[in-house]
Parts: sequence; structure tokens; C-alpha cells
Amino acid sequence: MRAVVSRVGTAAVTVDGAVVGEIGHGLLSLVGAGRDDDADRARAIARKIHELRIFPTDDGARSAADLGLPVLVVSQFTLYADTRKGRRPSWDGAAPAEEAEPLIDEVVAELRRRGATVATGVFRASMQVSSVNLGPMTLLLET
Repeated sequence: MRAVVSRVGTAAVTVDGAVVGEIGHGLLSLVGAGRDDDADRARAIARKIHELRIFPTDDGARSAADLGLPVLVVSQFTLYADTRKGRRPSWDGAAPAEEAEPLIDEVVAELRRRGATVATGVFRASMQVSSVNLGPMTLLLET
């Protein structure tokens, strides 16, 4: 699993002109599933997202879990693009949609089991994602 995680002031996902997921101060997580990923890896990346200590406080850095901050999860198969050769990305490393969707769902479920408030995009939809990145702070996570 791969995730690009940003500390945000606000973030939203719109599909066909309607907002389908929105958060205030928290984490925007673009999450992709690879061909070799499984439910264990999905749960592991969810824990990593939730426990990243990237929110500065007076007594050190805290995580979304520590602070009770929401997470917006957006499926993003393009995180598995292979751009090493030529000008056209290869998507061979991405899990097929029928395998990826349950893994993205497991990331969301694990975050919720951990007590996170989670908003989501819509799997396989054409989405418009907007965010106000704080810091900026954006990290690439892999399991």
C-alpha cells in the first residue's frame, strides 16, 4: 500500500458537482493499493496514517490519533505509476479495481476502528480534490 498524506487546514472531494467528503483541520490521505497488497498491509498503513506525529504542539509533535483529528481518504491508483521509461506511465503495479476497492475500504474501516472520523471520496469516480496544505507537510508512506 502507498499513501500520500498531507496535514491540512481543510480538504474536500467533489464528484459531479456535489461534495462527497470534507474535513477541517486533519489529514488528507491519497491511498493506493498495489498488486501484492492484502488486508494486513491495508491495516498497517491505516495505523501509520493515524499515528504519524506531524502536528506540532507546545509539548512536541502529536498524531491525528492523539488529537482526535479527522482523515479524508481518497483512493488513488496513480500512486503506482511507473514513469521510469518514456512519457506514458505504466499502471502495471496497481492492483486491479476489484482487488483494490476492498483494500481501500479496509484502510477506512481500520481508521474507524481506531476511533478516527473518516470522510472518503468515491472509488473509481472522477473526483476533484481540494485542500489547504499546512506547513506544507506532505509525506509518502509505503508498507
